[in-house]
Amino acid sequence: MFKLVWTDAAAAEYARLKSKAVAALGRRSGKPKAKASRDEGLFKQVHACVSLLAENPRHPGLQTHEFRSLPHPFDAHEKVFEAYAQNRTPGAYRVFWCYGPASGQITVIAITPHP
Repeated sequence: MFKLVWTDAAAAEYARLKSKAVAALGRRSGKPKAKASRDEGLFKQVHACVSLLAENPRHPGLQTHEFRSLPHPFDAHEKVFEAYAQNRTPGAYRVFWCYGPASGQITVIAITPHP
């Protein structure tokens, strides 16, 4: 199990997604057979991705692979990775992360939609 460390940008995006999901849940509460909103589903997927990342960064469902366009925030010679929060969706969300700064830690660098 890894301890998650968040950059300011990643923490802000996670909080934004969570607040949109909570607001959507509040709007539909009390309605019979109301379907979950897109915001609720997106947050659920991103949260699941981050949870799996903390448990096992090599989990097959994450489809983790190296991402070369972002610099490592602590060591320029180390790798940055991309994990899939969504797949086969226009603008699918990705979680960018790296190992460190200390042993047993993973830093979530960014949570963004795929361009």
